[in-house]
Amino acid sequence: MVASLEGSEILKIAGEIAVMVGQGKKIANFTVGDFDPKYFPIPELLKSEIHAAIDAGLTNYPPSSGMPKLREAVAAFYQREFGFPVKSGEILIAGGARPLIYSTFLALLNPGDKVVYPVPSWNNNHYTHLARAEGVILETKPENNFLPTLADLAPHLKTARLICLNSPLNPSGTVFSESALREICIAILKENGRRKQAGESELYLMYDHIYWMIRHGGQRHMNPIALLPEMREYTVFIDGVSKYFCGTGLRVGWAMMPEKILLPFSNLLGHVGAWAPKPEQEATARYLTNTGAVKDFMGTLHRELEGRLRPLYEGLLDMKKRGLPVDVIEPQGGIYLSLRILPRGQLQTNEKIRRSLLEQGSIAVVPFQAFGYPKDDGWFRMSVGAVSVADIHFALEKLEAYFTS
Repeated sequence: MVASLEGSEILKIAGEIAVMVGQGKKIANFTVGDFDPKYFPIPELLKSEIHAAIDAGLTNYPPSSGMPKLREAVAAFYQREFGFPVKSGEILIAGGARPLIYSTFLALLNPGDKVVYPVPSWNNNHYTHLARAEGVILETKPENNFLPTLADLAPHLKTARLICLNSPLNPSGTVFSESALREICIAILKENGRRKQAGESELYLMYDHIYWMIRHGGQRHMNPIALLPEMREYTVFIDGVSKYFCGTGLRVGWAMMPEKILLPFSNLLGHVGAWAPKPEQEATARYLTNTGAVKDFMGTLHRELEGRLRPLYEGLLDMKKRGLPVDVIEPQGGIYLSLRILPRGQLQTNEKIRRSLLEQGSIAVVPFQAFGYPKDDGWFRMSVGAVSVADIHFALEKLEAYFTS
């Protein structure tokens, strides 16, 4: 199983970029799905609370399910933001979102069980492989913003054990509409009603909304339980400080799930020691309760991201209007923008386009194939979390020259 694991395509690309930068070449690097602290530091109050927790000696083991103080703070945070009651007994803390996603696969799937996920999407294929499950891959379409529809999912509902959705979506930076997510949730509830009558195992939804507080253009975040309270019995939420608090290295993630399945998840995390560091847990608990600080930080973060995404989108859209071989989807959430460079001439595959763009245009992007998308039709992810505003203008100038020279 381990021998057949595939390495990260993004890390391979990062290695190429590092060599070029080491040779003194300037690269507009849009590959990094992370935040450069020079431009996007963590909240100052969160940082000071971490220091205070360390000074207070909170450096021993935390409880395997998370510190009660943080579980209560996350429950209150969700209740405040989403408008429905949440109990701390529904919250599980871990060392980032990854262990919680992996635990969802291991705790809910037996070998051979079917897990349904769309592509492009992040790492579902690898977790399916690790769990020895059977992946049912749904190829999405740009006209649907690369998000699955009920029509995509419907043929597989009767045989699936787990459905994996992500909104805002990595890599496309798009979000579910209310009607689209509502239709999917109604179908999941209907299928679970059938299964109860038949005495069959539940169908669960893993809803990864790690970017949910980062939204653009007036977009709303759709929450399955807020739409249909009955979804509480079947939904596992994945979240944490990594994205909207720019704290990818702090390793504090949480899941909200039905209480009846939390203990097996906690036991699994406990055996592998996938706990969030105690100082960061204490600090996050304190920070989440400061609603004013959270609101102020999110305002700053949105301004900084909009200051990158908006000119990037508008510049690319202008190129499209002038007949250059590009397409672009307006960013709706997260830190990503979907760029298409139309195949032409000798550049008929995403890999050839990517290499040409890097070597001749000094622009680094990630092909959607890195997220399981099979088509060589020119779609790429651009991430703005590790670039400056000046890098945006540099990239647009280089791309213009790349097409017109």
